[in-house]
Amino acid sequence: MNSPLDFVCVRRGRRRSRLEPLRPAVAALLTGAALTAGSAGPAMAALDHWQNVPEAIDAPGETLLLEVHAEGAQIYECKADAEGGLAWALREPIASLFLSDKTVGRHYAGPRWEFSDGGSVSGKVVGKSQGDGPADIPWLKLAASGDSGRGALAGVTTIQRINTRGGALDGNCETAGTFRSVPYSADYVFLKK
Repeated sequence: MNSPLDFVCVRRGRRRSRLEPLRPAVAALLTGAALTAGSAGPAMAALDHWQNVPEAIDAPGETLLLEVHAEGAQIYECKADAEGGLAWALREPIASLFLSDKTVGRHYAGPRWEFSDGGSVSGKVVGKSQGDGPADIPWLKLAASGDSGRGALAGVTTIQRINTRGGALDGNCETAGTFRSVPYSADYVFLKK
């Protein structure tokens, strides 16, 4: 199933992503960011806040591959809960990923992160910590799986979702099958062992 962000155009009978023409430029940008993040010095010092996270999502011994900012929405669906009432349940995230003010990829159900350099990775939640406020989705630690083995995400083992703002929706709802979109932002940190 394609994500709502899976914009496609058809040229000469070949389907391709609208981001495809940007792949070479984004690959260079992501590679430069990954190399800068992996080297010692002032650039790394500016990015070390990912190490100052709650213990539940800490990744000791891992090094930074890449950090991106996300802006998007958490999509909720009104569903029956365990008690037979109706409550909002997370259906999927949908977000654009930014690096140095340039769109470099997208995040969607899976959860999955896909970059315009051809790299992609899925994750499974293995740790969780509360967001800063009641309207903020939790900070997460995810074990990477489904690595495409390409691009800036090659070799990623852990993903952290930090610095969340918004996105939370709790409580009862009235009509099963209805949806609600809640804006959110977060930083995603991609680490390797």
